[in-house]
Amino acid sequence: MSATVLVVEDEPQIQELVAVNLEHSGHKVLRAASAEEAEAAIRTALPDVLVLDWMLPGESGLAFARRLRTDERTRDLPILMLTARAMEQDKISGLEAGADDYLTKPFSPKELAARIKAVLRRRAPQLSGDVVEIGGLRLDPSTRRVMAKDQRVELSPAEFRLLHFLMTHPGRVYSRAQLLDQVWGDHVFIEERTVDVHIRRLRKALEPSGHDALIDTVRGAGYGLSAD
Repeated sequence: MSATVLVVEDEPQIQELVAVNLEHSGHKVLRAASAEEAEAAIRTALPDVLVLDWMLPGESGLAFARRLRTDERTRDLPILMLTARAMEQDKISGLEAGADDYLTKPFSPKELAARIKAVLRRRAPQLSGDVVEIGGLRLDPSTRRVMAKDQRVELSPAEFRLLHFLMTHPGRVYSRAQLLDQVWGDHVFIEERTVDVHIRRLRKALEPSGHDALIDTVRGAGYGLSAD
């Protein structure tokens, strides 16, 4: 599993410790020392997960988390609070503000990596690195292989990411704009009709095994993958 993690921590030594350990776990790490810096980084490109300290200069991490949850673009951003505030009420306040998990300092780097993986599995399962299988269609992110009835399915990188996202969110319908944000990234500006092209190619690749029938088109809404 590799994700883009934005670490928001104003103490340089702790920021470096967190960043180095996450990089050793295979993640790409972005850094910010305040909510203001973090907001600027998020405006540029939405990270996959946010590691957020409570005590920051200016706006607190708690207030920043609350604000992120009210913005449509960031309301589903996975947030893990990493803070020295260890009282039970502090944890409750952090979770009520919108944090998905709460870890106190001092912390174990291995536990931090495990917590991030768990948060991603819940919030963004396409980033967890787990094998996913639906109706005999099996996708392995680690080997980037797709198997359909024991036959290898050849896909382009974009088609692989699109199928992976749909398979990890079965039974839901996503608009073209949502798929562009989730699969290509919300900082990439390309035509929404690009999604239609890749859906057609994906269906063609899955047609020999009959798995093209899993991909649903909902007129006026978008695309999804059948949960059956």
